[in-house]
Amino acid sequence: MPSKSKNPVVATTAGAIAGGIETLAVWPMEMIKTNLQLGSMRAQYTGMLAGVRYHVRTDGVGSLYRGLTPVLLGSLPKAGVRFGAFDLVKAQLADENGKISATHNFAAGMIAGAIEATLAMTPIETLKTKLIGANTGVWEGTQLILAKDGIRGFYQGLLATVLKQSTNQGMRFMWFSEFQKRVSPEFLERHGVIRDAQNMTRGQRASIDLLGVDETAFDVIKTRMQGLQAPKYKSTFDCFRQMLLHEGVTSFYAGLVPRLGRTVPGQGITFMTYDAITQVVVRYVEA
Repeated sequence: MPSKSKNPVVATTAGAIAGGIETLAVWPMEMIKTNLQLGSMRAQYTGMLAGVRYHVRTDGVGSLYRGLTPVLLGSLPKAGVRFGAFDLVKAQLADENGKISATHNFAAGMIAGAIEATLAMTPIETLKTKLIGANTGVWEGTQLILAKDGIRGFYQGLLATVLKQSTNQGMRFMWFSEFQKRVSPEFLERHGVIRDAQNMTRGQRASIDLLGVDETAFDVIKTRMQGLQAPKYKSTFDCFRQMLLHEGVTSFYAGLVPRLGRTVPGQGITFMTYDAITQVVVRYVEA
């Protein structure tokens, strides 16, 4: 859960480490999802399992980790910014007793998601998407972006990324925090539920509940805006219009299955490891 410590270093450090662990654990699903959303591999596969088989058969197991390096390195500041910003905003929205409502938790999560998207996520996701789409390395991908669009090229799809990440984190933090309020330690002890399993379940449930708001369309539009075909879109709205006109409504749900295969366990891992790491970090930072 978000840190109870008043020191922002605790939340930022624990969030960074948890984000890195999550990225390593679920990267193959992220890579398959990105290819499906780009639509660049339609001739080779149209589903998650077919995608895994294709990459393993064609280039070996290692190909499932293509594009991992920049995202793994970037996931550290990205998740750190997210958790750190959430704790800071939440502290400002809490009442005089330190309590915070579900609505304020949602607002704090949205603000944290927007800050994360602007400061860290958009450039990292842009580089990741181009590396996967072009099947190239980090240095080559960076040169490609700089040569074509300069620094601003790393901020393609910023609006879609902010929309996706703000709704995403608003729902996750709200559900996770509310679930924790309602499930007491006594209840968990009585039913033999260990803390780590509880945290993983919270994170997974928060991810499943996102389907109610469903920012999958934002994720697909973001990916298209950051891919190699991005120049054909004039704006986020134009990308939406062209996809709807030429590919239909279903195009906004491309890669949904691997996205769930990445998001549901991924968020469980994030919140579980964040909580455990926080307890360790607090000892050193606040000793």
